[in-house]
Amino acid sequence: MSSAAGPLSEPQVLAHTKRRLFPTEGGAERSYVVADTQFSQDEWLPGRPIEPAIRDRLAPFNHVQVGGGYPDLVGVRDLESDLLAVERLGEEPPLIAIEAKGYASGGVDTQRGIVQAYDRLHEANAAYLAAPAAAISETDRTLARELNVGVLGVDAAGDVEALEVPRIVGNRTSSEATALRFQAGAQGVADKSFGLNHPKNYLGYPLAHYADGETADLLSEYQVVNAVTDARRGAAFLGLIDDGTRIELTSLGDEVIRFAKARYGTVERALEEFEDWHGSPKRFSELAPEWGMLARRVVFDYEATELLVRELQDMHEDGIEAPSLVDVVAWVHEFHPSFTVELFIRGDEDIRSRVLTEDGELRLAELEDGNVYHSPTVFQLKAMLYHAGILTTRGDEPSELEPLEDVWALREPV
Repeated sequence: MSSAAGPLSEPQVLAHTKRRLFPTEGGAERSYVVADTQFSQDEWLPGRPIEPAIRDRLAPFNHVQVGGGYPDLVGVRDLESDLLAVERLGEEPPLIAIEAKGYASGGVDTQRGIVQAYDRLHEANAAYLAAPAAAISETDRTLARELNVGVLGVDAAGDVEALEVPRIVGNRTSSEATALRFQAGAQGVADKSFGLNHPKNYLGYPLAHYADGETADLLSEYQVVNAVTDARRGAAFLGLIDDGTRIELTSLGDEVIRFAKARYGTVERALEEFEDWHGSPKRFSELAPEWGMLARRVVFDYEATELLVRELQDMHEDGIEAPSLVDVVAWVHEFHPSFTVELFIRGDEDIRSRVLTEDGELRLAELEDGNVYHSPTVFQLKAMLYHAGILTTRGDEPSELEPLEDVWALREPV
């Protein structure tokens, strides 16, 4: 164990490291990171409090298993070249695991942190030890190089220097770690919202984009939707378009165009039908059955839908035919804890601290408060599943949600 070299605690080291590797300003797209739930509590060790400002900087929290344990910080991001010996591996940004060590009981246990980080390489693409810079010895650096573990030195001012940089390895991440890839991608619910809760608004966007004329003008002309920005965001959310420096249709978006041409000859004629649906409260799968089937396909291509439908089917087979939102979250958390938290629970520091224990378990009583839930899931996504003919009831805004009465049941269980 290296000797202590400064006053930095483990939460402080971790907060500085997060700021360096996952900046909130100017950070890369396709980025998402969580700190372990032990840092969401008032104390990270008995008698060792965590400053509220540190907790706020470390949020959101989740208990994500990577390798044989739970990293202090785990996230997805394309890191700068000075942090990695190899900048990229494939098209996806790497999954990064960080073990932090700070000043405690007279020393900084850097070697233990290196070994813990090495264990995370069974599933992470890159792993680091982060510790007070002066506590890191040459022996530590040699061990880290041998194990392909990065070493980040943090000074008293909070500056972070890469003392050893790791090579990216090509591990496949666990199902739990894929929750972070989900959040980092275009379909993650963190800090995003469908904005609109009817599938026609999103199906219409690729049609208007493909047709001759300005997309916004066409969406308005055919009374598809006036909230163009929300429609565009939702179309990207559902994988119908790639919304980068320029908008491009995905293969799923192309299929919407093919569907429209096959039935109407042109996308403009297809858009004319949208005028007849304007303002209708009827379930979309009943109002326009063929379009409803297309909406069902699109919604089912959304990563969270298949998981939810599979678990609702299992609940039905177990005799739970009309589960409440609380029932669903508790059930799915048993099998997919990290994914459940990211999908349903808001990322605010106070919300995650209320809902999750230090060990990442749910406090069920807190789930009875509708305000702890992500609106994109419990309102917009649920409404989409209703209109596509998958669920029996619509969703509600969190402010109006009664979680114990909000039923999540399959319309057609098998």
